[in-house]
Amino acid sequence: MFGLDLTMLLIVLLAAVSAALVAYALLFSRLETEKKAGARLTRVKAAESDLGKAKAARDRVQELSKRRKSLQDSLKDLEKKQEEKNKYIGDNSLKSRLSQTGLPVTMGRFYAMSVGLGFLASLVALIVGMPLLASLGAGFVFAFGFPRWVIGFLIKRRRNKFLEEFPNALDVMVRSIKSGLPLNDAIRLIAADGREPVKREFQRVVESQKIGLSVPEACARMLQTMPLSEVSFFSIVIAIQSQAGGNLSEALGNLGKVLRERRKMKAKVSALSMEAKASAVIIGALPFIVATLVYLTSPQYMMILFTDPRGHIIMLVSGVWMSIGILVMRNMINFEI
Repeated sequence: MFGLDLTMLLIVLLAAVSAALVAYALLFSRLETEKKAGARLTRVKAAESDLGKAKAARDRVQELSKRRKSLQDSLKDLEKKQEEKNKYIGDNSLKSRLSQTGLPVTMGRFYAMSVGLGFLASLVALIVGMPLLASLGAGFVFAFGFPRWVIGFLIKRRRNKFLEEFPNALDVMVRSIKSGLPLNDAIRLIAADGREPVKREFQRVVESQKIGLSVPEACARMLQTMPLSEVSFFSIVIAIQSQAGGNLSEALGNLGKVLRERRKMKAKVSALSMEAKASAVIIGALPFIVATLVYLTSPQYMMILFTDPRGHIIMLVSGVWMSIGILVMRNMINFEI
């Protein structure tokens, strides 16, 4: 009985295996076809996905190209406008230079002070006993030369103070913008709590906004009283941000770093050229020092240059050559950054 059940079980098992083999043989081609179709479908979907990614990448590249072209066009327009403005901004007229000193001096007051100073110098020269022609020359120098030299000195000192404080003001603006303040409030913050002369320049920007100018136009007008390349960079950054958008705090932060690096480079160049400047000063002053010492020891030996016409010609030629040498040395040690 047990042997019969085992035989039946084997027969059933063989029948099941045979049926499975027959079904597999019949369905093999269909399964293989479905497998190949699924593989092709997967490849098609992957290809479509790749095409979509490639199209998205092309769209991004085209968008970046359009944005870059728009930014380049904006820069070109700004450069053209800046060149047009530079014809009228920061010129060398006396009125413009007076405004760059930061002092409340009008043209009339300046001319009155210059004439008074020249008259005083001539009077002192006459009292001392100098000849009339020499007294008039001294008055002319103190009326026209000395006041303008003082203006140049004040302008240079004010510009140096501005360049020293301007990066700190940009850092304050960056922190203000990152904290959520708009650009106008950041500018007003510098105008209220900044240090001179940056404070006064930003006050002019705020005053320009009150009369209806936009922020880029008001910042560009800063060049009237502070015609520096650093101020031009600042106005260009503000103008680009207003037209093309972007992260203003990051742009101003980068500008502040650039200005600090420029200042470090200027200091380094000044230190490296100090030896050449000292040599130029010594060489330029040496003829006058030698002439003075010779006059103190042997006055008659030097007075012939002042009494004889040939001595006048020698001094004139020597002065011309000295001026040429000083100009050449000045150009050799003067570095623009």
